[in-house]
Order: sequence, then C-alpha cells, then structure tokens
Amino acid sequence: MTPDASPGTPSGTPSSPGPSTAPHAISAAAAQRRDRAVGTVPTGLLVDGRWRETDRTFAVTDPATGERLAEVADGTPEDATAALDAAAAAQDDWAATDPRERAEVLRRAFDLLQERAETVATVMTAEMGKPYAEALGEVTYGGEFLRWFSEEAVRIAGRWSTAPSGGTRLLTMKQPVGPTYAITPWNFPLAMGTRKVAPAIAAGCTIVLKPAGATPLTSLLLGQILLDAGLPPGVLNILTSASSSAVTAPLLADPRLRKLTFTGSTEVGRALLEQAAPQVLRTSMELGGNAPFVVCADADLDAAVEGAVLAKMRNIGEACTAANRFLVHADLAADFGRALAERLGGLVPGHGLDEHTTLGPLIDDDAVAKAQELVDDAVGAGAEVATGGGSLPGDGSFLAPTVLTGVPDRARILSEEVFAPVAPITTFTDDDEAIAAANDTEFGLVSYVFTQDLSRAIRYAERLDAGMVGVNQGVVSNPAAPFGGVKQSGLGREGGLEGIEEYLETKYVGLKL
Repeated sequence: MTPDASPGTPSGTPSSPGPSTAPHAISAAAAQRRDRAVGTVPTGLLVDGRWRETDRTFAVTDPATGERLAEVADGTPEDATAALDAAAAAQDDWAATDPRERAEVLRRAFDLLQERAETVATVMTAEMGKPYAEALGEVTYGGEFLRWFSEEAVRIAGRWSTAPSGGTRLLTMKQPVGPTYAITPWNFPLAMGTRKVAPAIAAGCTIVLKPAGATPLTSLLLGQILLDAGLPPGVLNILTSASSSAVTAPLLADPRLRKLTFTGSTEVGRALLEQAAPQVLRTSMELGGNAPFVVCADADLDAAVEGAVLAKMRNIGEACTAANRFLVHADLAADFGRALAERLGGLVPGHGLDEHTTLGPLIDDDAVAKAQELVDDAVGAGAEVATGGGSLPGDGSFLAPTVLTGVPDRARILSEEVFAPVAPITTFTDDDEAIAAANDTEFGLVSYVFTQDLSRAIRYAERLDAGMVGVNQGVVSNPAAPFGGVKQSGLGREGGLEGIEEYLETKYVGLKL
C-alpha cells in the first residue's frame, strides 16, 4: 500500500485517503472468531471468589465497527463496599500465606495465560482495537509480570544489623501494605492489570481491581485465570462500572483501604491524590507523558526510523510511552521525515482480527476528534503534512497515520499528549538545544535518543528529565525494569526489583540485648 501522500504533498494540505486506505469491514470468519472468544468472558462482578450479576449493565463495543460485544455488570457504590469487605476479610490469611504458595499461584496463572493466549488476545483486539499480532505481544508482555513477580515473592527480605552504639540489634522486616485499590486504563487492558495485580499478590496484599469501562472484558478473563490458578476467594475482586467516580469515592474514604494504584491521565491522577489524602493512602501513580524522540546528527538513520515507528505506533499511538515529539537534527530532518512518512503511510487500516491489518482504530470517535484538533492547530500554525492528516472513511474510529514536518514551537501538539498515530517533527542544531526542548514539558515519563556516540548517549541519559530513557531503541517497557516517571508523570515504580516494594511496608524492631 502506498503512502497517503507523497513527500511532495502541497504544504499544509492533508492528503485525501483513497479507496485503498479505507478501513475494511470485519470478515465473517473474523467476526465469528471474535464472538466465540467474547462468549467465554464472565460478565459479572468478581466478589469473594464468585461471579455476581447485577440489576444494571453497560455495553462494551468494538471500536472498529461500533458493534456491541457484550453487556457487563454495572457496579454500584454498594458493590464497591462489598468488594472491599471481601478484600479486607481475606487480607490477614493471604498475608500469612507462605511466599512459595503465593509464587506458585502466580506461576500457574502465567502458564494458564499462555494456554489461553489466543482467546485473550482476540478479546483484547475486539474491545480495544489493536491488531491481533500486537495483542498477542501484550499477552506475552503482560504474562511476564505474573512470572517475574512469582519469582520476587520468595525474595522479600529485611535486614539485621548492630546499632553503632552497640548493645542493640536493629531488625527490619517487610510486610504487605494491605487492601489495595487498583484502577487500570483501557489502552493495555491485560498488561496494566498484571503489572498491578501480580506484585500485590506476591507481596501478600488483597486487591479490588477497577478496569476501564471501555475495556473490561480482558480484565474479567484475567480474573478467571487467577481463580483457576488457585487464588483464594477475596484476594482479587473485580469491580466493573460505567461510572468510575461513583465506585471509587466510597473506597478511598474507607479506612480499611491502605493502597491506591492508578494508571491514567495526569488530570485524573491529581484528583485521586486529593481524594487519597484524608486517609493518607499509600499511592502509586503512572500518569501522562509527552515523550521526546531525539535523533542526533550521528544517528543511524535507518535505525532511527525503525525506532520511531515502534515508539510512535505501538498500540496505535495510544500509549503514555509513545513518542510525542520528534526532535531531529537539521541535517537529517528531511530524510527522516520522508522515510517516516513512507513507513507510516504504508500501514493497512482495518479490523485488528483480519490478518492484513496493521493499523487498528482509536478507542472512540472522541479520540479521533481530539487528535484531529491538534493536527489542524499545527497545520494552521504552519506545519506541513507529509502523510495522513485526517480521519479515514468507513465504520469505526480510524485516523490516518500522520506525519507533520516543520512544526512551529507554538503548536499545541508539542505540549499536549497525543494519543494517536500522529508524529510532529521539529529540528535542532546542537545537543544543548535538543535537551532544553526535550525537557520543556511538565511531564517526564520517557525520552528516546538515537546516537552512535556512547559519550553523547550517556550525557543525554543523565540530563533528560525522565524516569526512563531509551537509547537507540523505541520500546523501553520490560517487566524486569522499573517503569515510572518524574514531574507530572507520576509517583512510584512498577516492575523490576522496585515494583514489589510499592506493596510493602518496612517495620523496624529494636532488640535490646
């Protein structure tokens, strides 16, 4: 498939996708496969080890077609309290469970997830939109948190030392924080669940999980997998609801809750921190991003373009780690822009369950409208459209992959998070200028830099205001590494050796001899 527009597209004029770029309707075979997988999902609330139906439900839809996939339980504040009741009742027994048993539950869940990978990936594609191959990749990635924290569960340790003054021994021990409320987003419906649930289980905490209303089905499958793996009743409770605020408020006000972990927008994160303050809840916040992608003059151009495709197009651009601003050295900018436009313009839109598809839909029409608004603002400010530039015809919430060149500093797209396949390119002439531009944001989740000079790479890594830095790679997420940001991008870390510490308290015992 050819790009939506050649590099010679008139300045500031979005290309008009032709018939070959229109999203394809889902095939009959793919629809049958989708519906069969969705039919395996429990649709009630998981409370105290049992699936409970409710009087009210809400619909989950396929963003590629607009079709209704399922009706799931619409939890109420009373249901939220019941879920916390179960978590609180199970907390002491789960905390006292042998670390090896907690580890074995997680390991069995990992194995079951691999066995059910195709079903989980199919459901994920159906409710979120990402291409099936990418959904399978998320099953692998999300599963690794189950395996990683199964291994960390048996390595929780304190320390023993002698007081400097002598005569007293200092003992520290690690104990579970307690009942945890976990709120997960719609863009990585499996991995964001396992990244929170696995360390909590490993640490000995019980959980109330609130998945996003747009994508609850994958989380419900995860709940069934953990039950089948032998997780005791009440350790994991899943609360689906059309109104997150309605069920969240009573939980955050309940003194039995001891931990809040949230992944989502900075705006919502700030509000949750305010609500968590009266109970002085332990909090972990993985919030928004505005990732700079820096291409230095000495970068390998082909590697930089490949990295840019990964950093921009993972999850259709709907990721907090997605490259948001491309800062390219002036000597490489023209070639980089042409190459990136060719790669992104060649993506094939369609339903993620059809094998030819390499570009799925955005989560809903509002997401398309928001991205279009930022693109139009940039073009109005003087940016040029190298490919894409607008929504795609046909059913579903599709936006053409878009590359903008010559984006001026005043364009909103450089300061606001873009949850879409849109790549704005600006230029720089020296490293100090690039670093200053990269750091000119309230966010600080991840930064990317491409250079063949090791010393330059280290200087960038040290000076970039970000919790994570990718050097010559467009994907940094790894279950064995600490994930998290600085500034307005959040608090705490998930994954790595640090991930389980978020669910543990340190107790000091002084022993007088």
